[in-house]
Amino acid sequence: MKKLIVATILSAATAVAFAQAGGQAAPGSAQVTSGGVNIQGNTNINAAVGSQTAVAVGQGNTAKNTVGAIKGGTNIKGNTNINAVAGKQTAVAVGKGNKAENAVGQIGGN
Repeated sequence: MKKLIVATILSAATAVAFAQAGGQAAPGSAQVTSGGVNIQGNTNINAAVGSQTAVAVGQGNTAKNTVGAIKGGTNIKGNTNINAVAGKQTAVAVGKGNKAENAVGQIGGN
């Protein structure tokens, strides 16, 4: 069963994500496309966020704060519950080629 995850995260508030039913996959098959997400089962995401800060300085840097997410390239068979609570988060990347990430309640990704 293919699912689409829709998530809204509000700073200092509770975010709720829910899955909507899509097409049916053949038993035992994987339908992940490049960068896509394949979920066979029910998915519930509950995320609460305090304050967040992400800063990237320089060329090619990345700074991310992620709370309650399923990233691309993920294949999940079965029911999934993510309960993520994040207080104050800070991700800072300074200098060429550096990365910084806070990932609370995240499945998949780099």
